[in-house]
Amino acid sequence: MDKKVGVKILGTGSYFPKKILTNADLEKTVDTSDEWISARTGIRERRISENNEPTSELAYKASIDALESAGIKSEQIDLILVATTTPDMLCPSTACFLQMKLGLTFAPAFDISAACSGFIYGISVAKAFIESGLYKTILLVGAEELSKVTDWTDRSTCVLFGDGAGAMILSVSQENDDVLSVVLGANGLYSDLLFLPAGGTAHPATTETVNKKMHTIKMRGREVFKVAVSKMALAAVKALELSGKKRKDIKLFIPHQANMRIIEAVAKKMGIPMDKIFVNIHKTGNISTATTITALDEAVKTGKLQKGDLVELVAFGGGFTWGATVIRV
Repeated sequence: MDKKVGVKILGTGSYFPKKILTNADLEKTVDTSDEWISARTGIRERRISENNEPTSELAYKASIDALESAGIKSEQIDLILVATTTPDMLCPSTACFLQMKLGLTFAPAFDISAACSGFIYGISVAKAFIESGLYKTILLVGAEELSKVTDWTDRSTCVLFGDGAGAMILSVSQENDDVLSVVLGANGLYSDLLFLPAGGTAHPATTETVNKKMHTIKMRGREVFKVAVSKMALAAVKALELSGKKRKDIKLFIPHQANMRIIEAVAKKMGIPMDKIFVNIHKTGNISTATTITALDEAVKTGKLQKGDLVELVAFGGGFTWGATVIRV
């Protein structure tokens, strides 16, 4: 009998724009304060991309970092996946722009849209492609520029979001499997709680949609909080069960960095001490699908995770979508 094909994680990378927007900066433009933002979200600053720096550029720089980490040449990549809700354009895909920048015109490329859960959805797609034998080495990127779809006059949302990108290289392995489990979920009944109304076919761009700021993120925070905590905890528990591991086996839990209160509530619901929860929201803000992969990359680079350690990623986003995965570094 042929040995089961596994998935090996070769390396990770990340990139953040140079511009830093602090809470003190926001105090000058909206009715808010550093104390108010920090107490309610845990965020102190976030990175903001330049106008001439599209999502694909952040994705490209994160990809180069991941390739260097993996120690492979870009020519070895045979599939490119980009998880994003802030693409360069609706068409072509951001993955195609990334492919062009990497010079990999032989590799298929497409985007994944699952909001903040996008990177975990991407891991499931990459895992399935590798296990099927269709592709051997996949570049998976989570990249976002939420600053460009934020209403900077709305103090309830403008304090939350930032920009950034992370990347992971996954490859076929006959020796072990670094992706032990993946759990995905969605419920479109909650779609009106967190969404970006205009720009698609439901509300094509018009003078009216622009004037009404319908091209920016809308959110009903309290309702989102309740569902986010419940679904993230359930997904994380199920992913652990499917992996055959216990909470004590996990070196670090990396939740979606959306709001410190959500992170603390999920940890409490799962009975996990905060010293096992990785948090970097204070310096990144919510970067949607890029949060889990950039946090993972930081945890590796700062020595909080060592080779062979088990880590669980869990996320929740508009849709609603949610997902969790247990992986080996």
